[in-house]
Amino acid sequence: MYRMRSWSVRNARWLQKLYAGIEWLIIQADPLLRRIGYDRLDRPFLRVEKLTKGFLLDSQSCGQCIVAYTGLSCPMNCPKKMRNGPCGGVRSDGSCEIKPDMTCVWVNAWEGNKRQGNDDYPIQVVQPPVDYRLIGHSAWLREVQLKHEI
Repeated sequence: MYRMRSWSVRNARWLQKLYAGIEWLIIQADPLLRRIGYDRLDRPFLRVEKLTKGFLLDSQSCGQCIVAYTGLSCPMNCPKKMRNGPCGGVRSDGSCEIKPDMTCVWVNAWEGNKRQGNDDYPIQVVQPPVDYRLIGHSAWLREVQLKHEI
């Protein structure tokens, strides 16, 4: 999985566009999804997310995906589950202090953010802490619901 995670960060620009396109399609399908029921769709959507995001991004299915902000590097892969940048234990070579054989998730996130080609660097947006009640639920469906509540 680590190899795919690194590949996704290197290809963050076009993967971000693909990710945004999938989100747009799901948002367009909202009337149908509401009729079927979000609760009934949660498990099937989660399975699809695990297959796609799990494979490509090494997503940990936290139910509140922020990879659009983190250069397609899932911050839940951080051993300390840091959601807003590195812990301060990043070694000089960019490796993790807890897993020295792994590049820090946030080093990857910064690299992916640069590759996305955004001048505003969405990685700098402060994210809310993890809501552990959402782990194991579909992040895509939650995102659609949030967009329609606003």
